Order: sequence, then structure tokens, then C-alpha cells
Amino acid sequence: MKPKGQKRICVADMAGLMEKVAPAYLAESWDNCGLQVGALQWPVRKVWVALDPLLSVVTAAVKQGIDLVICHHPLIFNPLRKIDLDTPEGKIIAAALKGQVAIYAAHTNLDSASDGINDVLSRKIGLDCLVPLVPAKPPEFHDGEILEIKMAGMGRVGRLNPSRTVTWLATEIKKQLGLKQVKVAGNGGRVVAKVAVCSGSGGGLLDKFFASEADVFISGDLRYHDARAVEELGRALIDIGHFASEHLIVDALFKKLEQAVGEAGWNVKIAPCRIEHDPFELI
Repeated sequence: MKPKGQKRICVADMAGLMEKVAPAYLAESWDNCGLQVGALQWPVRKVWVALDPLLSVVTAAVKQGIDLVICHHPLIFNPLRKIDLDTPEGKIIAAALKGQVAIYAAHTNLDSASDGINDVLSRKIGLDCLVPLVPAKPPEFHDGEILEIKMAGMGRVGRLNPSRTVTWLATEIKKQLGLKQVKVAGNGGRVVAKVAVCSGSGGGLLDKFFASEADVFISGDLRYHDARAVEELGRALIDIGHFASEHLIVDALFKKLEQAVGEAGWNVKIAPCRIEHDPFELI
């Protein structure tokens, strides 16, 4: 029972906090961010922050009495023609509704946001003087008060100080992210002064990397032909994997939301989900 006079927090309140962290206008037009399952008026006392809205995450959330899972990847990406409870999405929706666990996603808006995934990743690997690889366009309704739009956009370009070789940087990334291995293409001996970064699957920004002054491109899910193109142009790339490039936002977002909830005086407990792992295993 909440103390007399204390505000009853609901999903809409937490969505409002997330809107400040990762504004919806930063999302790509093809994306599906925001509430995925549940209702804005559902009460919230416990929140988990996760990367993926997996069935295992939602099932554990129900058992733990979690009211809201804030995740990076959307549960519903393509339009659903039906809700088939035998499909992975259908099972997750059913579990969430039965356990009254709302699911909220911040995807490309969290990638682009100032102090979002790309900033967290860039700072983790030791970059400074960060600027967007692809700057965000300010929305018309924010004309005159752009917030932190200057630092918003897809990907980042930062400075490595002092300059190091590609091989040194790849080894340092393994150390900082606790990885067993990374994939490197291009000249490992090339001296790196500027680095381009894109969390998740960065192949779509390869042309932006080539148009930049960056010496190396760090991302995940990069392809064979991406590596060949990098070789031909005398650049380099480091593929750290999709999961590794994004999962570090879980702790960062948890801390940011915990602070915001505390400052607001809300009786809401925020915690990072600790049961996720990279689906790829090195053998």
C-alpha cells in the first residue's frame, strides 16, 4: 500500500522518463519504438532494464514481480497479421499479458540519443571529442529549443588519444568489453587517430564511414564484402558482435533511470536484467 499523498506511478510515467532519455523523434522511420505490450495506465513498482524482450526475460520478470521491462530491441518489429500463441512473439505476448508485465522499447532513438548507446560504447573503448557519424535532424516542433540535438545522431566519430595501431585498439577493446575475440579486417598496423563507431548492425553506415576521416570502423554484424571494401580503400574495421556492442547500455540506462526516479521521489525500484547472454558461443 502506497503512503498517503504519494504519486501512483504507471507505465505512462516511466514512458515519459524514457522520452527524455531517448526522444521518439530520434527513431528511424522504419522503427517501432515505445510501448509494445500492456497499457499506459498499468501501475509500476518494479522495472527491469534489458537488451531483448525474450520469453526467458519476460517469464523471469513475472516470477520476480516486475511490472515493466524496458528493452532496447522491439518485440513487434514487423506488422502482425495475427497473434499465434505458438510463435515466439505470440508466446511472449501471452506471458506478458498473463503476468501483467508491460514491455517498452527504445531502439534507434536510444542509438541516436545524446549519452545513448553509441556514446556509452565510444567512451568505454577510450574515445573522446565525439560527434555523430550521421547527425540527427532537429524536428520542427523543437525549433528554438533543440535540447541536446547537436550530439544526437546515428553512430559516432571520436578521437583516439594517443594514436595507436588497429591491432592495439582491437586488443584494448577485447580487454575493456571482456570479449574472447573480435574480428579485424584491413591493415592491422595502420595508425588510428579517428575512430567511427556504430552499435548493433553497422553495415548500413559503411558509406558514411568511408566519407568520414575515421581510420577504422567498429560495429557488429559486418559482412565479408564489407571487409573486402575496407581492404580496397586502405581502411580497417573491427567487428565486436551485435550483443557486445549494445548490451553495455543495460547498466548505463539502469543507472540513469534509477537516478531520475530518485530525483522525482517515486517509489519505483529499477534493476538491470542479469539473465541475458550472447546467443553466439565460441567453441
